[in-house]
Amino acid sequence: MARDPARPAAQYAVRVPGPRPRRDRPVLSERDRRRRELSQNYLRSAGAAAQFLRHVDADPAGLCLEVGAGEGILTERLATMFAELVAYEVDPAAAARLEARAARHANVSVVIGDFLAARPPREPFHVAGNAPFSLTSPIVDWCLQARSMTSATLITQLEYARKRTGAYGRWSLLTVTTWPQVQWDLRGRIGRQEFRPVPRVDAGILQISRRARPLIPAARLATYQRLVRTGFSGVGGSLLASLRREYPADRLRAAFQAAGVERSAVVAFVSPAQWVELFRILDHAA
Repeated sequence: MARDPARPAAQYAVRVPGPRPRRDRPVLSERDRRRRELSQNYLRSAGAAAQFLRHVDADPAGLCLEVGAGEGILTERLATMFAELVAYEVDPAAAARLEARAARHANVSVVIGDFLAARPPREPFHVAGNAPFSLTSPIVDWCLQARSMTSATLITQLEYARKRTGAYGRWSLLTVTTWPQVQWDLRGRIGRQEFRPVPRVDAGILQISRRARPLIPAARLATYQRLVRTGFSGVGGSLLASLRREYPADRLRAAFQAAGVERSAVVAFVSPAQWVELFRILDHAA
């Protein structure tokens, strides 16, 4: 287009429409932006906090470690449920408000730092808290490796809690491998709107409880875990086909029948209880 000298240059400018603002996402404050960077979604609902706390195994004479304490919406209640509470918060700004809130409780210690860097206590202890979603797996691994941990009650992504507890009728390698030592339970659901900043997904209440008496003796646990890893290798398409690399076909057929496992069963659909029974039968026959 030729320019008309009598018209202002601005009238010839081509306006390129920019991206439309997302109306489904509120503009984040500086504090909420910091929380998102740290993968922190704090509970903002007293009702949701009470829902979670109902599932924590209270121990008036015991020790609890709180992960992701934030500004302390769970801390004050946890302080009344345990003789000693150590609250971990990595964000110094949140930890300052947490310390002010916890000052009313002589049995609460606040640690400004990474929970994952903590050394597990030697004495029996519980874990509770709102796990940062991006750190859920490392936090769960830390709990599982801590031999003195008696239970962990955690707020996680709902999908993670469902996957670990067989809520879809499918079971993960981690759940099956650790089942002789711990039990995994989905205790509830918390809607995404109960957090700030609001995450993209709902949350679940995951509880991991260490068994007072393991389902398999400690001396045989490594053999059980090797069986499970072989079964999850995916060789042959079915659990039976995978295990044929380690066990004779006739023993496997008898064990599958006794444990109530279909010979065509795909590994993910075999429950942890069936795994334990399969191992007991195969190990006894060895």
